[in-house]
Order: sequence, then structure tokens, then C-alpha cells
Amino acid sequence: MSKAIYPGSFDPVTNGHIDIVNRALKVVDRLLVAVIGNPDKKPLFSLKDRVRLLKESFKGNDKVIVESFDGLLVDYATKKNVDVIIRGLRAVSDFDYEFQMALTNLEMCPQIETIFIMTDPKYSYLSSSLVKQLARLGGDVGRFVPPHVSKKLIKGRK
Repeated sequence: MSKAIYPGSFDPVTNGHIDIVNRALKVVDRLLVAVIGNPDKKPLFSLKDRVRLLKESFKGNDKVIVESFDGLLVDYATKKNVDVIIRGLRAVSDFDYEFQMALTNLEMCPQIETIFIMTDPKYSYLSSSLVKQLARLGGDVGRFVPPHVSKKLIKGRK
């Protein structure tokens, strides 16, 4: 059985993230969606909430496992006995950062490979940052995130 890790901060999970998960499952049998508390970002949702929202997004799909982790991704992947990392790409601008991360991970842990999956073009502009800004300003985020995430974003702005 093949398995991979799809890491991210997922603050919040968007339809673009869900698209990458579903498309990754065409390549691997199981996908560990690994949520990290990114110290470089100020999250809107707690790590616990982000994990809960992701679990709800994939409820009933036994091919998706959602967990949180701390530390280096390659250490977590090694601990979980996973040697493939999935990364989503929206645009060429994402590639530079993702390429650097993939090469750094490869240098640290040569047995781990990174696979890039291009997002569906309809999500190429979508980011968690954009969703948070729209929600903060009272915009309708319903078309960008799952319904349960939209409700949580609306509740958070009241």
C-alpha cells in the first residue's frame, strides 16, 4: 500500500486543499494530511481546530488520515514510515519556494521524494490568506471553503 504526506498549516482548509487531497489519492492509496502550527504565521484557528475542520472535511474517507505535528517534516515522515511528500502548486510563483523546500528535504533525507500536484485552474488564485481576509471583511467565503469551515469563519467574525 502506498502512502504519502500532504503537509500544511491549513488555516483554514480551502476547496483548493481538498482538490489536492482528492487528486493525490489518484496516485497513492492513503494520505496523511499533516497539520503544522507554522511559527512564521499567526493562525486564525488553533491547531486543534484546524485538525478538527480537516477531519470533518474528510469524514467517511478512510484513505485520509489527519494529524498534527511539530518539528521537521522529514523527521515526522520518517517516524510515520512515509517516503513521499505531496505539495500543491497554484502558480509559477509557488514553485520557487516549493522547489527550495523539496531540495532541502531531499538533502536532509534522500529517501523521501516530493511530488508536486498542480491545482485545478479554478483554484489557482485561492489561498487561506485570501479566505481569511474576505471573511474578516464580511465577504461570502462559501464558494471557497467547505460549508462547515464557512460557518466557523462567519461565527469567528461575530
